[in-house]
Amino acid sequence: MAPMRKVHHVGIPVSNLERSLAWYEDVLAIVAANVTGAGTGEVLSKMLEVPDADVRAAFVKVGDHMQFELLQYNAPTPEPYTLRNCDVGAVHICFEVDDIHTAHEELKAKGVHINSPPVPLDGTGGDLDGHWFCYFRDPDGVQLELMELPKAST
Repeated sequence: MAPMRKVHHVGIPVSNLERSLAWYEDVLAIVAANVTGAGTGEVLSKMLEVPDADVRAAFVKVGDHMQFELLQYNAPTPEPYTLRNCDVGAVHICFEVDDIHTAHEELKAKGVHINSPPVPLDGTGGDLDGHWFCYFRDPDGVQLELMELPKAST
């Protein structure tokens, strides 16, 4: 197989596409780049291994280099998100910010569920020393992360 060039996108199933799009725009200032119509049919169902799939999607672009897809399955009825960070398949998206403490306060002011205040990764050794991070959740409980990179020394 040829080497992979880059990650094109990450997909996140959501319970309500409009609610999630509004949340990502209001809370994270990320606007949908493209909302697609419903996809249905035997080929789609077989490809997804989801019988009688009926899905709508929106691509959300972050900066110049990354996008993710929000997917609402109208059929079959999806189960609520219940995975913990340690559960197999519980992926998350990490957003890089310039000031994690300000971003944390803004999330708190908007009533977002935040797992804990930002913490430094100092003492871990290697490439993560000087980074700060914190986890928070979207309206469906999906884990997201903020990361502040170390400040360049002058």
